[in-house]
Amino acid sequence: MKILITTDLFRPAINGVVTSVLNLERELEKNGHEVKILAVSDTCSTYQMENVYYIRSVPAKIYPDVRIPVSRGRAYVQEIIEWNPDVIHSQCEFFSFGFAKRIARKTGAILLHTYHTLYEQYTEYVPFGKNVSREMLGKWMKMRLSCVDAVIAPTKKVERTLREYGLTESEIAVIPSGICLDKFQQPCEEEKIKQLRIKYDIPQEARVLLSLGRLGFEKRVDELIYGMCHLVKHGENVRLLIVGDGPARASLEELTEKLRLGTYVKFTGMAAPEDIANYYQLGDLFVCASTSETQGLTYIEAMASGLPLVCRKDACLYGVLEEGGNGYSYENLNEFSEIVSRILKEPLWMEKAVEHSRNNARKFGTEQFGNMVLNLYQKEVWRGEYERNESIALCEKREDCVEKWSRTCNVHAKKCS
Repeated sequence: MKILITTDLFRPAINGVVTSVLNLERELEKNGHEVKILAVSDTCSTYQMENVYYIRSVPAKIYPDVRIPVSRGRAYVQEIIEWNPDVIHSQCEFFSFGFAKRIARKTGAILLHTYHTLYEQYTEYVPFGKNVSREMLGKWMKMRLSCVDAVIAPTKKVERTLREYGLTESEIAVIPSGICLDKFQQPCEEEKIKQLRIKYDIPQEARVLLSLGRLGFEKRVDELIYGMCHLVKHGENVRLLIVGDGPARASLEELTEKLRLGTYVKFTGMAAPEDIANYYQLGDLFVCASTSETQGLTYIEAMASGLPLVCRKDACLYGVLEEGGNGYSYENLNEFSEIVSRILKEPLWMEKAVEHSRNNARKFGTEQFGNMVLNLYQKEVWRGEYERNESIALCEKREDCVEKWSRTCNVHAKKCS
């Protein structure tokens, strides 16, 4: 098949959407399919790099990394139309979605969409966003997605949200995004881990709580910092390592200083993709306070690295965090500190949880992800062909009826004359 993927976010950006697109592209090509990507550029230039078409854009200024296309990309769009894709798979609801709809109309391609983001968690970034109700957002989203043949939800949590917006069960397919597990299951590089401890002044005997991801206000990383207050006051020899960058970083660093936790809370900034696995290897526990995740690929990366999870209770953890098996969920700060304190003192549980995490991660590999998406593509292509054939058959039947009626009228007219 010829498959076009459209996205507002792509390399050189690093986030869950980009990771999902790259993994999908790799699996589709591995299965012999031809893939092109149409993306919003991170510069004011329109250009092509191998199979990726970038449409020039300017910063949106409503959120870091969000950019608005300032070109209709006519030449590239026409080239893609002439290429005639069988399937168009949109990854974002905004700017690139318009290109996806236009190309689908011109080619008759099947149009699918993956719903990556729960926008009610992000309204604070948009002017007048706090005045946007969930009901208004739902109505707009249902209208926006009315032209697609199927919507992919990465988790049951997202499926439930889409159902609340008015989409039907038959319009939604739950397919968890996969990750490249091998990258996180390599043998530990002791020397690199040692250098990271030295770089961030983490004593050898200190246990490391790892938080990894974009530092947005909706991620609630401040909760983890307050949790460190509890742990430090109770004499726990732990460090919180915060890997990532984003709009909330400055306020988080200020909070750390205010609480006098500079010795215990360390910020690394954005880590290079090739170094991410080393940070997971440095950690003893993966911690997360976010309730804004649609799936949370970092949970799966942590599990593949053998880290137990301690995360704020959230529907997206269903099937990922198995209570008491590979981690625990919490509902308040006291629970967080109690759980962390307890399990760090239970080496036998930690040992079992490490293996449990690794085993649980296996069902989220890219191969399973690619196969499930391909099955959906094939199903929708077949359905589209069936509906077209039914439509053609109906038209032919109508033409036969009209012709028969016309002959009858002619015979009747001759008799009358």
